[in-house]
Amino acid sequence: VNLPLKISDVTHEFVSCCLGVDGDPHFIIELPDQNDALCFNIDHKPGTIFNLVRDPPTGIVVNGQIIGDKKVIPGNKMHTYFGRFGIVNEKFGIRLMVSTKEILHNPPYFAFSSMDLQVIKDRSLTVTLRNSVKFLIILHKIWKMHQYHQDYLGFYTLDSHLFSSNVHGLLGQFYHGVNFEVSDLFPGKDPDKQDANMFVKGNELTVTRGWKRDFRQDVKNGEEVPCWFIHNNGTGLLDGVHTDYIVSGLFKTI
Repeated sequence: VNLPLKISDVTHEFVSCCLGVDGDPHFIIELPDQNDALCFNIDHKPGTIFNLVRDPPTGIVVNGQIIGDKKVIPGNKMHTYFGRFGIVNEKFGIRLMVSTKEILHNPPYFAFSSMDLQVIKDRSLTVTLRNSVKFLIILHKIWKMHQYHQDYLGFYTLDSHLFSSNVHGLLGQFYHGVNFEVSDLFPGKDPDKQDANMFVKGNELTVTRGWKRDFRQDVKNGEEVPCWFIHNNGTGLLDGVHTDYIVSGLFKTI
């Protein structure tokens, strides 16, 4: 079913919003003031660690590690997800590791005035850094006897406007601004979706109108969010290419 869109040279400018990564793994940049969103997937081998957020003035870094299915059906593509996150606050000397099975922090007895953790068992963890941002990490539980899939995590940033203007990373680069224009809707390869031309960061891209799921309110089913999907690992939307964001460790800060 084609989405009821009539767009002609529409320009959007990013404002403070909720950004996240979930699923396989798909990145979603919500633009509430324009009732719109951008989205893209990252496809890379399990074990790879990506920098999601790096903000030197505040000392905040977030990295995420990819995991894959337990095994792959012959002839099928492996599904990948985020399975571990490392959150660093250099100013307070805090390192927090969150996986599908545990939460570890260093130092073990950090000052709770610097960071607040709120856990909802088998559902989510909210991390609030003092005088700064809030992260929501969602646990997606898969039946433990499932032959192929395994538990994975979703990551959402709240209060993203509190980062400095120097923030970067796969998510961080969108916290303060991205301008794009969408025009010329036309039939795409998928008969149920429409394509369009997008002008962003000096690039002209073919994007597809689709949707991704936001699981903040409904961990099981999620909420469908319409978005403009940027193909090929976000090429043309990202600064550089997705492999530029690979780092060597979960707590790597440079």
